[in-house]
Amino acid sequence: MCGIWALFGSDECLSVQCLSAMKIAHRGPDAFRFENVNGFTNCCFGFHRLAVVDQLYGMQPIRVKKFPYLWLCYNGEIYNFKQLQKQFGFEYQTLVDGEVILHLYDRGGIEQTASMLDGVFAFILLDTANRKVFLGRDTYGVRPLFKVLTNDGFLGVCSEAKGLINLKHSTSLCSKVEPFLPGHYEVLDLKPSGKVASVELVKFHSYKDEPLHVVCDTVETLPSGFDLETVKSNIRVLFENAVRKRLMAHRRIGCLLSGGLDSSLVAAILLKLMKEMNISYPLQTFAIGMENSPDLVAARKVAAHIGSEHHEVIFNSEEGIQAIEDVIFSLETYDITTIRASVGMYLVSKYIRKKTDSVVIFSGEGSDELTQGYIYFHKAPSPEEAAEESERLLKELYLFDVLRADRTTAAHGLELRVPFLDHRFTSYYLSLPAELRIPKNGIEKYLLRLSFEDSNLLPKEILWRPKEAFSDGVASVKKSWFSILQDYIDQQVDDLLLEKAAEKYPFNPPKTKESYYYRQLFEKHYSGRSSWLPHYWMPRWVQATDPSARTLKHYKSASQE
Repeated sequence: MCGIWALFGSDECLSVQCLSAMKIAHRGPDAFRFENVNGFTNCCFGFHRLAVVDQLYGMQPIRVKKFPYLWLCYNGEIYNFKQLQKQFGFEYQTLVDGEVILHLYDRGGIEQTASMLDGVFAFILLDTANRKVFLGRDTYGVRPLFKVLTNDGFLGVCSEAKGLINLKHSTSLCSKVEPFLPGHYEVLDLKPSGKVASVELVKFHSYKDEPLHVVCDTVETLPSGFDLETVKSNIRVLFENAVRKRLMAHRRIGCLLSGGLDSSLVAAILLKLMKEMNISYPLQTFAIGMENSPDLVAARKVAAHIGSEHHEVIFNSEEGIQAIEDVIFSLETYDITTIRASVGMYLVSKYIRKKTDSVVIFSGEGSDELTQGYIYFHKAPSPEEAAEESERLLKELYLFDVLRADRTTAAHGLELRVPFLDHRFTSYYLSLPAELRIPKNGIEKYLLRLSFEDSNLLPKEILWRPKEAFSDGVASVKKSWFSILQDYIDQQVDDLLLEKAAEKYPFNPPKTKESYYYRQLFEKHYSGRSSWLPHYWMPRWVQATDPSARTLKHYKSASQE
């Protein structure tokens, strides 16, 4: 996890512009480099490093003797860099996994490069010999990337939008800053002036398609067919493989643990594999919640069962409310449920950075979207519509849960690993018949739970624990986190302000005081950038007016059982 930043064709003094690069310093607390491009005085790279792999030669932009005309700045992890080396006979000059991008590009061009990378990544690749700039981002956008391109060819690229919004340019303060689409690469021509022109934007991978890099995966061909035992076995094999490949790190590994199915499965398999690999330190797991919250109680059970070194972070409503503005600044969104769910993750990440030496943090993001874990999936009109909704959610992950997971951890210099979004695992799960993937017997994620039922990885009551309502597992049973927030905000926003909300904010107008309050804080830091959020996250098929599952009829908390 690092922060990348680059400018091409800047009219302004680069020493002034590079102040913008410091806005993402939190992403790489270990080192910083700012480097001009030879022969292009108005082009430069900025890089903030979190040293996780190859502590000696990991600074960027990466340049190697074999390709003196290539410059690479990337954020992410390429899990199959050793397999690719073996497959194609690459001779690496460093231990940095991202070096493989240079070798793949030299061998087969940008399309093959992007398609053969098994991992999470956002990259800027400059080829001065052929005068090209390439941008690329992984399938689900696990690693963030933003860009701004003016009409006269000034290009700015950054891990977070906050590193671009204050750039100076002769034609304007700044054109439209927008997220770079996941699963795409872009080709741009580099002119002698240092300015660029976009040539094409290409979608290189659709999450439903088996990725091209399967040819050099460590798991061989899987048994085919959709009989239940085969499917369950394949799910176990692929998910364990997804966790195993993510163990690549020279820094300590930890795991977020809410006590829900997803993070519990990740933690249990992670600990099992760490023992098999004789990793010398114990696995630290981290749970956050208010006193006696459902998540804390459940996480305690899981930690005791798997034998992790467990940490509990207890926060009160005042601490949660005080963090909201910092959370919105980090997130760069005003989405209601994203902000609610981010507070706990932001505070636990702060604890991990201050009180422990864990840096590489595993988490359960992506499972709800992939395995139909949201409570409203019980109301899906048909298996086919449920499958379509699952795919829509995966496509938009970079706007919601993946955005939350990246920004809240990156704000504190941590690196996130999300095995549920492994390319091979997700493409296999999505290839299964729609009727196999829907909730059954009133239980969401039924197939995933069933696949691990005989594994003894988790206590039965955790394996079959119902979905908690978004961020509400962190709150006490008596009063949900969203109720606490609404009670506080009710005093902060006047009724008259809410009545005139649509006039003040015509795009995505706030419908509640809570929504209005978040929008105000967002506009304070990112005025006029409301288009970064195309729409609010809301459940489907249930006529919901609030994104919390506790407002849905199907929701059944432990206190009601």
